Amino acid sequence: MEYHIQAPITKETAAMLKAGDYVYISGTIYTARDAAHKRMDETLDRGETLPLSLEGNVIYYMGPSPAREGRPIGSAGPTTASRMDKYTPRLLDLGLGAMIGKGKRSPEVVDAIIRNGAVYFAAIGGAGAILSKCIKDSQVIAYDDLGTEAIRRLEVEDFPAVVVIDSTGQNLYETELLKYRKE
Repeated sequence: MEYHIQAPITKETAAMLKAGDYVYISGTIYTARDAAHKRMDETLDRGETLPLSLEGNVIYYMGPSPAREGRPIGSAGPTTASRMDKYTPRLLDLGLGAMIGKGKRSPEVVDAIIRNGAVYFAAIGGAGAILSKCIKDSQVIAYDDLGTEAIRRLEVEDFPAVVVIDSTGQNLYETELLKYRKE
């Protein structure tokens, strides 16, 4: 199936999406990579408030290249999601609705996706220049000292992604492998 969805994502939207569906995301999403995730985790450990609400929000695992003149952002391809796995269950438990990245997720993340009715999307690696054309605005909102790993608020229009792990735990990386496994 193919869907045009809005971010932040609702539980109802997450529930209707199935592994293998194509989505085009419009609305507000946030970027955060390794250093930002570590900093958010430390913030929570101190009992402080995160710099953004997680409720239904989408985090894109991406650190952009510098913007060319007249563009809001440079190349904006996904980074490997597993690097955020040790932080992700906690963020999902606090309301994170979806993540965009590339690559497999740990069993702990899959369990947290199911527990929280969330979803994991994959964006196409190596297509950062094309993906950046879907980004209409980019503003650093936290951790400016982290440079490309700062948290950014992005306004996106028809950002393409594939549902890899749906809210029931169906995992495209596993189901597709089974189709081609030789007995």
